[in-house]
Amino acid sequence: MTARRITDRLGGLAFGGDYNPEQWDEPVWKEDDELMRRARVNLATLGVFSWALLEPEQGRYDFSWLDAHIERLHANGVAVDLATPTASPPPWFTLAHPEALAVRADGTRLVHGSRDTYCLAAPAYRSAARRIASALAERYGDHPALALWHVHNEYGTLCWCDHAAAAFRVWLRARHGSLDALNEAWGTAFWSQRYSSWEQVLPPRATQWHKNPGQTLDFHRFWADEIIAAYCEQRAAIREHSDRPVTTNLMLPYCLRLNLWAFARELDVVTSDQYPDANGLDGAAHVAFYADRSRSLADGRPWLLMEQGTSTVYDGDQVIGKEPGDVLRHSLGHIARGSEGALFFQWRQSRAGAETWHSAMLPHAGPDSRIFREVTQTGEAVAALGELAGSTVTASVAVLDDPDAMWALEVDGLPSSRLDYHAPLAGAHRALWDAGATVDFTHPEHDLSRYRLVIAPSLFLMSDKGAENLRRYIAGGGTLLVQHATGYVDERMHARLGGYPAGPLREALGIRVEEHRPLRTDERITLSDGSHGTVWSESLRAEGAETLAAYTHGMLAGSPALTRHRFGTGQGWYVSTRLDEADYGALVGHLLKEAGVEPDVPGLPAGVEAVTRHAADGRRWHVLINHTEDAVPLPEPAHELLTGTTAHELPPGGCAVLRGH
Repeated sequence: MTARRITDRLGGLAFGGDYNPEQWDEPVWKEDDELMRRARVNLATLGVFSWALLEPEQGRYDFSWLDAHIERLHANGVAVDLATPTASPPPWFTLAHPEALAVRADGTRLVHGSRDTYCLAAPAYRSAARRIASALAERYGDHPALALWHVHNEYGTLCWCDHAAAAFRVWLRARHGSLDALNEAWGTAFWSQRYSSWEQVLPPRATQWHKNPGQTLDFHRFWADEIIAAYCEQRAAIREHSDRPVTTNLMLPYCLRLNLWAFARELDVVTSDQYPDANGLDGAAHVAFYADRSRSLADGRPWLLMEQGTSTVYDGDQVIGKEPGDVLRHSLGHIARGSEGALFFQWRQSRAGAETWHSAMLPHAGPDSRIFREVTQTGEAVAALGELAGSTVTASVAVLDDPDAMWALEVDGLPSSRLDYHAPLAGAHRALWDAGATVDFTHPEHDLSRYRLVIAPSLFLMSDKGAENLRRYIAGGGTLLVQHATGYVDERMHARLGGYPAGPLREALGIRVEEHRPLRTDERITLSDGSHGTVWSESLRAEGAETLAAYTHGMLAGSPALTRHRFGTGQGWYVSTRLDEADYGALVGHLLKEAGVEPDVPGLPAGVEAVTRHAADGRRWHVLINHTEDAVPLPEPAHELLTGTTAHELPPGGCAVLRGH
């Protein structure tokens, strides 16, 4: 089952969002019908947080209100993405099963009153979730309005309770097989932590000082698997009654709780929720970062943007406001990179509740507002792009992304608190985006042979298999850029002996890192080529590699900082500090040129984004987004889908979708 099946059912790309009619009354519903037609909405997500209405008491279901809304939407030409409401159990459930409430690492048991107030490992919760999923599927599984099943919402809640402890021990037995193997993996000879019975093994709860790193890493892995298992149980219950695609909305890009690669394999269509954490050009770059990760999780198949915002999103003290035109630009940014539409949270802005101030397609101000006018403009644009359905995006550059490496940087006792996973990942993508390159993300153990350039920005943990795969990639003709603090530990969080990184990769890079030297927060170092670094430095020895830049002061003066090694028919580059943004961008630009990687649409100035979607029959479309304040001439006139005319230039802040030659 694929996103193409959804677009076939919709007759084009998807446009719409979460719809919560239970918050309103009949006069509002009638207005919704008219305004959805005006905005060209063709897909609405129902029931995400409706458990208390659907099952007012255990075992008694009330579907009458949902029946009416599904029929109303269907009559209005709007298909349904039907959710299971399991992200927010009703009050009766938590009163009946207080042991199923989540417990923090410090032992605090949370109470009902928000969303995600459950322990995913609690048997009572899992049973109730399967029941409501099955009841919904039995009733609506073959309804003509149903286009997609939406299990749960933004999985990622963790718990440290006794249910979690019991499930963790079961998982550990399956992974390690014996206590001896567990003790070896966790290095329990240190600090007198050796376990002599399984009952002694607990989650990494709050304790006196540093938690055991191997225990913490395995706890992340356990929860990632537990989340997938919970999803698969609901999916199985749905599939007993329905053949429509089943998915869940992954929260990107900073979801720390999921093994996204493993989870994506279980989804009929990858969907994601994406809220940029900046505006302007930085916001556009973040959109591309999120969208490229989603497409990569889908292994190049079409995917679907399930949620985005239309305007201001409040996140603690951080306030992100979208600029005029961003609704269209961001939506097309996702579609350019493979999304089969653009959905939002939510259709109508709530007048009460915890997300009253979350932006929506129809704001508190109503239809006579800038936001709704931009939404309507975007709906018209998406409706004009139906011929893109099912087309894909290809890339010749990749960035390596490994959840184990991400979790490894979450453990206690690291050599620097400034080692970060996502900042270097986003930085690598940004440098490539600025250069006009279309980017895939991939796992270090995946086949890399189709990429001309691969960047490894943040792999503190690296498996033996991953190290050998990178060695093989370089030897086979690839160009690999490896960044600082890579391959320091193996998959058990054991330090690599004999120097860093892992042996096979060390050979391919022609270096050996002997010592790490974290930099002070205010420290900025200068290299011999005039570039600058922060955060980190290393004492390394060139063992076959060519030194391209060296440190210029302190104990590292004269020692290599940037190296290149020709190995097999490829080359491995290593940079042992975090370069400033401009210096890093220059390095990446040089590597792209050496690797022969050209932008999708050459000849466009900086600030104009261009991505190409390809159809199996040879057709292609260039999606162009002008993030500058200047009109930009096109390399050549072309038919433009949004206007239906021949386009000669991009207006300031404008967008175009061109039929390619």
